Amino acid sequence: MNNLDKLSIDTLRMLSIDSVQNANHGHLGMPLGSAPMAYTLWSKFLNFNPHNTKWFNRDRFVLTSGHGSILLYSLLHIFGADISIDDLKGFRQLGSITPGHPEVGLTPGVEATTGPLGQGFAMTVGLAIAEKNLAAKFNRDDISLIDHYTYTICGDGDLMEGVANEAASLAGHLKLSKLIVLYDSNKVCSDGNVADSCSGNIQEKFRAMGWNTIYVENGNDIEAVANALSSAKMQSEKPSLIEVNNIIGYGVPGLEGTSKIHSNPISSKLVSQVIKKYSWKSDEKFYVPEDVKEQRKYYIKKGQDLENEWMSTLAKYNDKYPQMGKLFQDFLNNKFEINIEDLPHYNEGKMATRTASGESLNAIFKKHGNLIGGSADLASSNKTTLNNETFLGVNNDFSGPNIYFGVREFSMASIINGINLHGGLRGFSGTFLVFSDYMRSAIRNSAIMKTPSIYIFTHDSVAVGQDGPTHQPIEQLASLRCMPNLLVLRPADANETAYAWKIAVENTNSPTALILGRQDVTILKNTGYDNFSKGAYILSKSTKKADGIIVSSGSEVQLCLKAQYELEKEGIYVDIINMPSWELFEEQDNKYKNTIFNPKIKYRLAVEAGSSLGWAEYVGSKDNTICIDQYGESGDGNLLLEKLGFTVENIVNKYKTIYTK
Repeated sequence: MNNLDKLSIDTLRMLSIDSVQNANHGHLGMPLGSAPMAYTLWSKFLNFNPHNTKWFNRDRFVLTSGHGSILLYSLLHIFGADISIDDLKGFRQLGSITPGHPEVGLTPGVEATTGPLGQGFAMTVGLAIAEKNLAAKFNRDDISLIDHYTYTICGDGDLMEGVANEAASLAGHLKLSKLIVLYDSNKVCSDGNVADSCSGNIQEKFRAMGWNTIYVENGNDIEAVANALSSAKMQSEKPSLIEVNNIIGYGVPGLEGTSKIHSNPISSKLVSQVIKKYSWKSDEKFYVPEDVKEQRKYYIKKGQDLENEWMSTLAKYNDKYPQMGKLFQDFLNNKFEINIEDLPHYNEGKMATRTASGESLNAIFKKHGNLIGGSADLASSNKTTLNNETFLGVNNDFSGPNIYFGVREFSMASIINGINLHGGLRGFSGTFLVFSDYMRSAIRNSAIMKTPSIYIFTHDSVAVGQDGPTHQPIEQLASLRCMPNLLVLRPADANETAYAWKIAVENTNSPTALILGRQDVTILKNTGYDNFSKGAYILSKSTKKADGIIVSSGSEVQLCLKAQYELEKEGIYVDIINMPSWELFEEQDNKYKNTIFNPKIKYRLAVEAGSSLGWAEYVGSKDNTICIDQYGESGDGNLLLEKLGFTVENIVNKYKTIYTK
């Protein structure tokens, strides 16, 4: 280790200490222990441009151990990104760009929002899949357009999480050799030692999952870390896990190597002792030595040169392969407009919305081939397969858009988030609605990141039937609706399903959840994209002035239309409102809202085969609902729906009780 390397590493450590002390909050242990290996990666291996952190062919670095965010911010600062000393002083403060955990879109150079342990690891698998898929699609024998690595630093806690293990298993299976993980093996977690809860051998575990594993005995030995990274980059068949034996809280007397330094600041006395331990030459807070500042110029120039070289390659590619060059640019822009004429259209008959979803997905892919995804071992049920296209990795072909995710719902969602974060591709995933619970944290993370992931959820009600209550969603739809920045669409028929796909693909500012049924439903009249896109509309007006409203979504809309007919036989007139999306409806102005839910109409009923939570806002009271606030049971789905009140007769009778109050 030369003097400048040591000075840079100590600068990272001291900036981390000063930032945590200034905030009086934050995780200090990980940055102090991991600084040498992080610096080695960034200084000798990571290809990125500090002045353009979005340059497309850059290497991706994700700090899976997001609680150590101050290390990432300090790295970005000393390597020349747009992170100032004042930004470091604002660590964990309201309004700063240096939050407690890394947030993509807020801080230049942050590739993913991390903090919930293990998810960053899974997202790096998505990033690596995206690189491999795009390289297989666009690279030519004479021009390599897509060629970069994905790196992450993770900790013991990350590797305890199931989502990381799910993703690691798939990464090994797919032989993602350009994925390299630096494992901060400090053997300490928040509550104590890792040995208190885990006794497995991480390297043996990862080797069994198809990974190349390397061990570095001393994390302060940056030459050993560099050799390990060089060795990992030579691997062409396997992803690499480099276990680095670090000391958490390195240099803090009495606390290093213990869980007591995992988080929170340290005393002023200990800071003084750390300064002596590091042979630090200044008592000035947030001090960056001139030599470190001077070195920053080198990394800025190096990054700009790398980007310029790639831009030259891109120009040659566009000149020699103009058609592919245009397609590549379309992929990067990710702003595909879907023409209604490009979507399937249905005039009559019956079709399950999950089936219509599969047809719409395939129709869109034919026009815009940047879609990639699959299902958690339920593709035939979810209708998520892109027909006549290959599966990623089969026969060593990585150009295909289909992914066998296996039974890995949580990591599937996180991997899709990583694919979408990478750029150039739109990732989608599928499973049964009830299993959205497995995915919830990843869905939430995509909503926080505003990542345009598309989640396909089928088997959306107790109509699942004989599989029983474990497979019958009740509260899932309501729970998704209450998640900020998640667009939820529950179409009522096949045509509305096509409209839902158009909205989902054109929505690039947030994730979208498509809620789809298994059972066949009749093709409706009077739907239309313009109506659907407003979130709620009057599907069927009463033949005379309406006294009331019945509102529904999905397959239950059909029952409400029949109930309208029966009520009119008794001289009771209601409008039927189809409400496929609460979120889209709430975006409309008050004039439109009042046109649909006329404030003067007090007789209202909501019908939906799921939780009643939230419907009172539209119908005035939970009593004005036919919903399900209990678990179902195993049996014929149609009979179960009848038992739970989803019949024309019950809708008529329930509305009449409201009408005659």
